[in-house]
Amino acid sequence: MPVKKLLLMMACLSVASWAGEWSEPAAVTHQDDIVAQYRARVDGPYLVVSVVLEPGWHTFSMDNERRARERLAGKMSLGIDQPTVITVSGGLKPSGAWLQPEPKDFSKPELRWFSYGYEKEAVFAVKVDGAAPALLRVRGQACTESTCKNINIELPLATGVPGGAAVLDASKLVAVR
Repeated sequence: MPVKKLLLMMACLSVASWAGEWSEPAAVTHQDDIVAQYRARVDGPYLVVSVVLEPGWHTFSMDNERRARERLAGKMSLGIDQPTVITVSGGLKPSGAWLQPEPKDFSKPELRWFSYGYEKEAVFAVKVDGAAPALLRVRGQACTESTCKNINIELPLATGVPGGAAVLDASKLVAVR
């Protein structure tokens, strides 16, 4: 085997070893259709939770309620969409603030309805200590223009030890407020 090819193969294997294996996906369904799929892994120092949403569906930021209340500035609203909440138990312990992509503004100010979240996909991450196994619980909401579905899933994470370099580019994420 040529040296360049061997070095390239070793580099690829090295990068792959930085990130743990993804958990089995957990699907959220509505009337037998998949709405969203979540999965998790340890990536460098981070616990990463990924969600992929089906077309037409969106979900909400971890700080959706806080953002909405700030925009309402004490005024009443018809309601606030449920934020994404991720709890971790078992061998992994969060050791910092959660990170998320900058959310899209879904607000309808004329209705005093303020909401922030994601379409297509999103990644939530937090630095962790310890080692898997761990159990993640994800609660929240996914909605279309006319329907909302509560999210209440568990993601068992069998393997993963924080450390090394992350594949995740955390500079593209913002701290949850």
